[in-house]
Amino acid sequence: MTAAPRTGAPDAPPAGGAADPARWDARLTTVLLILSGNMILDAIEVSLVLVALPSIGDALDLGLWTVQWLMSGFALGFAALLLIGPRLNARLGRRRVYLGAMLLFAAASVVGGLTDSAALLIATRVVKGLSAALTAPTGLAIIGTAFPAGPRQRRAVSVYALFGAAGFTAGLLLSGALLNGSWRWTFLFPAPVALILLVFGLRVIPPDRGRTPAPRITPTLLRDRALLRSAIGATTLNGTYQSLLLLLVFRTQRQLGWSPWQSAVALLPACVPLAVTVPFAGALVARWGTGRLIALGATAPLLGYAYFLWRAGAGAYATGTLPTLLLVGAGFVLSFAALNIQATGALPPAERAAAVPLFQTAVQLGAVVMLPATAALLGAHHGSRPALALITAVAVVGLLAALPGLRTPAASPSAGSTPSPTASPPALQNGSHHDG
Repeated sequence: MTAAPRTGAPDAPPAGGAADPARWDARLTTVLLILSGNMILDAIEVSLVLVALPSIGDALDLGLWTVQWLMSGFALGFAALLLIGPRLNARLGRRRVYLGAMLLFAAASVVGGLTDSAALLIATRVVKGLSAALTAPTGLAIIGTAFPAGPRQRRAVSVYALFGAAGFTAGLLLSGALLNGSWRWTFLFPAPVALILLVFGLRVIPPDRGRTPAPRITPTLLRDRALLRSAIGATTLNGTYQSLLLLLVFRTQRQLGWSPWQSAVALLPACVPLAVTVPFAGALVARWGTGRLIALGATAPLLGYAYFLWRAGAGAYATGTLPTLLLVGAGFVLSFAALNIQATGALPPAERAAAVPLFQTAVQLGAVVMLPATAALLGAHHGSRPALALITAVAVVGLLAALPGLRTPAASPSAGSTPSPTASPPALQNGSHHDG
């Protein structure tokens, strides 16, 4: 479960845009399709590789702790560049950064699909995480400046968010099909898609209309309690979610002998609910407030993990695994948008621009820490109970961080606010703000 804040009203559309709406509608539609296509490609990356991990481990003779770095390495690369990304945009320009990151993503995909070296394969995953840390928030920022402010811009952000939320589900379904050929296709598949998007992007992505300074992180921001609580909540939600999926992929394929396709379909209940409800997330927050939703969103996964720990992974899928996945999915539906809004909703625009990368970095670090720890416990040959106990304990931390928010006045979503496209599981990210 990756965006950047809005630092005031988006730039006005170029002169002539309003006078020739048909021309701009067609061009902007193409721009949105390219940006959204790359967004879904970034989201697909996570689930595509997740299901392939056992196959990759068998093919390259890698242990669980080593092969999990294909997941945590992507998150590490993502986290490493989130704070630097706005500076690169300010120095080099959004268009140049976005297109360069797309090219780097495609090159890393090709190298990853052709290598037999575990170290090089992991390195390509880190590089792809670095690329996604640039394209996801920068694409949202391009929408903020290319689309006229108002309903058209809000619709564009909604589409971008929907593509991001649907990407994880699409990756699960694709993984089963690609693994019928070879695990290498899970790495090679994104390359031609990224190159096609790059070619069209070179033609239609608009040039920058001036540079804006990079946001600055202040000591006051680091002490903001709402931001801190949101970061802890999102970090634990993302870290426990990815860890559970890692555990289930290896359990279903290695212990139960399921095919990758069966394993992928079994995970769908944990991600489909969010993909379906993303368009209504803003209304949900407006109706119930952030504090209540975040607390409920932390409670639901905790109940799921505790139930699975009690069952110790025993029993049929319908009575053992499925209830846990449904509760985890409910947690994302409830708290996904609320965490983002609580993190930055009460901050002035100048501080919001710096708060979003901080929030996202914390979210990614949840996966960076939890995945290796879970893999180490699973590889210690003591069964799944120690790993499940860790996941449950971390979920308790998330709930404890959420409880003080019940006593705090709820942050209100801005008009037309939409959850971040890059916040789809398992990479939970920020709200509908644009970087400066």
